[in-house]
Amino acid sequence: MPALMTAADNIVVARALSKHFGEHTAVRGIDLDIPRGGCFGLLGPNGAGKTTTLRMILGQSHPTGGSLHVLGLPMPESIRAVRRRLGVVPQQDNLDPDFTVVENLVIYAGYFGLSRGQVQSRIDELLDFVELRSRADTRINTLSGGMKRRLSVARALVNDPEVLVLDEPTTGFDPQVRHLIWTRLRGLKKSGKTMILTTHYMEEAERLCDEIMIMDHGRIMAHGAPRALIREHVEPEVIEVHHCPPALAERLALDRANRLEHVGETLYCYTPDSGNVVPLLEGVSGLTWLIRPANLEDVFLRLTGRELRE
Repeated sequence: MPALMTAADNIVVARALSKHFGEHTAVRGIDLDIPRGGCFGLLGPNGAGKTTTLRMILGQSHPTGGSLHVLGLPMPESIRAVRRRLGVVPQQDNLDPDFTVVENLVIYAGYFGLSRGQVQSRIDELLDFVELRSRADTRINTLSGGMKRRLSVARALVNDPEVLVLDEPTTGFDPQVRHLIWTRLRGLKKSGKTMILTTHYMEEAERLCDEIMIMDHGRIMAHGAPRALIREHVEPEVIEVHHCPPALAERLALDRANRLEHVGETLYCYTPDSGNVVPLLEGVSGLTWLIRPANLEDVFLRLTGRELRE
């Protein structure tokens, strides 16, 4: 893990942070620093402890042990003050279906003590930002899923928060919606907004995050920039071979620079140089295979395993 930074450099500082639910330990004494500016990713399989960690940061769950400061304030003692400075895009949209797009934004602004007059210009800017100006007077129950998600992003920004927390912001949406949201989030990052992201889409994390923390079994497995994690934990290239003959697999294994994983009918050959492997593949008639660069998903699977989690 990188050297711990000073509190002034971070919006979240945790030391020996832990959370127990009865006999189950969800978070096991982690040290965590989330820097100001940019996008920080919290990744992990189901049950890894990332959601519990996020809930403690948001004040939705109280730590069992250790210390936690958010925006320089101790948690959970400062929940109210911290929440006023955060914007949250929840995993499941919780917009009020009885109101229009604008009314949802106005009502949410009221929770922060802001009147419609105070935030009207900001609401107009946010509607343009998420491309919903033409839907300003539309009731929520007539919006598409993608429109609701974009409105959730706008709503989380209505109080101009210092930190935007995004809990799986694009899960279940088509590529068009996903890429639009990514574009908007990159714009926020460029403007200096700090973001904390949880996602199961490794491509999303790789595209958006400046730093990533991968958790499993309540512990931090890796922490760093996406490309640095890829260089550190996996070989540069991956060759996926479908229905690989046993004899070919044995020949690939003879080169100890190759690392092989069998998953169902697919052989994954992680290699520092695909040029040494391709001649062997080309010598097998009718074989189906592809070469690609290693990515964050390869890192994630190597650190957390391929078994299914409940």
